[in-house]
Amino acid sequence: MSPELISILVLVVVFVIATTRSVNMGALAFAGAFGVGTLVADLDADGIFAGFPGDLFVVLVGVTYLFAIARANGTTDWLVHAAVRLVRGRVALIPWVMFALTGALTAIGAVSPAAVAIVAPIALSFATRYSISPLLMGTMVVHGAQAGGFSPISIYGSIVNGIVEREKLPGSEIGLFLASLVANLLIAAVLFAVLGGRKLWARGAVAPEDGGVPGQGTASAGTGSSTGGSGTGTGGTGTGGTGAGTGTGGTAPAAVAVRPEQETGGAEGTGIRLNPARIATLVALVALVVAVLGFDLDAGLTAVTLAVVLSTAWPDDSRRAVGEIAWSTVLLICGVLTYVGVLEEMGTITWAGEGVGGIGVPLLAAVLLCYIGAIVSAFASSVGIMGALIPLAVPFLAQGEIGAVGMVAALAVSATVVDVSPFSTNGALVLAAAPDVDRDRFFRQLMIYGGIVVAAVPVLAWLVLVVPGFG
Repeated sequence: MSPELISILVLVVVFVIATTRSVNMGALAFAGAFGVGTLVADLDADGIFAGFPGDLFVVLVGVTYLFAIARANGTTDWLVHAAVRLVRGRVALIPWVMFALTGALTAIGAVSPAAVAIVAPIALSFATRYSISPLLMGTMVVHGAQAGGFSPISIYGSIVNGIVEREKLPGSEIGLFLASLVANLLIAAVLFAVLGGRKLWARGAVAPEDGGVPGQGTASAGTGSSTGGSGTGTGGTGTGGTGAGTGTGGTAPAAVAVRPEQETGGAEGTGIRLNPARIATLVALVALVVAVLGFDLDAGLTAVTLAVVLSTAWPDDSRRAVGEIAWSTVLLICGVLTYVGVLEEMGTITWAGEGVGGIGVPLLAAVLLCYIGAIVSAFASSVGIMGALIPLAVPFLAQGEIGAVGMVAALAVSATVVDVSPFSTNGALVLAAAPDVDRDRFFRQLMIYGGIVVAAVPVLAWLVLVVPGFG
């Protein structure tokens, strides 16, 4: 049996054990990376750790740390209710606002994970407070980021168009952008309809204090308790202070305890007033956006630095924030990506791609390359896999039987739309950023949805973009 095939079989075993025995998949993947890397690929420790995603580790820790502080001092509550006022109480519009916001950020040049890291914690805090499916909100954020991800001035768009030019293939910058935009918009519309969007429309407009303002007691996702009032939501059970409230999902705290400055009677009836800690946190969040988008600074290191500054100034609000970092998620993602790095080091991914590229039937090779792009990208760099697969497609594109513009667009859509996977950077950020949810359940939901996307989107992209022969 070839080393490449052994490495793939070990990955399958990791998935089976993690699913059936409830062992952290990241820990299993670290063990698998050590075994395969040492015994099969003849790698030393440096070779095994070459795939460890140090940058993603810092992003996950830094962003969840910063937003844990924002939740602790009430800043996210203030932002949630500001968003409700912005859409005049129409909660059903919030997922689309988040979709459009992340799309706009990536379209003007933000790296997709940076945009998701900025928007996802706010979006998912909103989902918790207003009983919106976290799966709906999280996937809307990720698909929004990918919808704008291939504009001519975006990072993804610039890279892919540069590869096309280098390989001397026909290209269409606008065609690539529109293919990704339309694909993600259609997926978002289906998700909205399936995951509770119609019920959100039926709910109509709500006053900001109706969705869980501290002091009103509406429960968030799950069960829990806090001080203050009573209120209602939909689904599940929960307690909100001295009264009762309802929410959806797993087990989690219902509402933030009322501080003196959160009493009702604040500006526009939100019941949440800005204080020095919240103002400083808002400034920190704006600074994160400016640093990442304006100065191209690393999102993780910037977030850690800002969190440390806030923790030093207001230690009481920040005391428990480190414990709220999604450490189990960090272990899971870093372990799986380290194993994928071992696969890359030993040439498994290149081996699979070259095997497909050698098939004599161009249309069959095209759909298989789309599937390889989707499967690998669900665990690894989307841009990296596109950079590898587009050159592999050059030989049969040169034959003229497959349109280059459609093929490149299909590869781009297949390799990026799967970033909802909890093993990709964007999916991991959504998983880590979700407050007050059963993370094991949310992980399974993201994994199942990611599997559906991996199974369905490549063949649909192939049918729509490749078979007609565009370009």
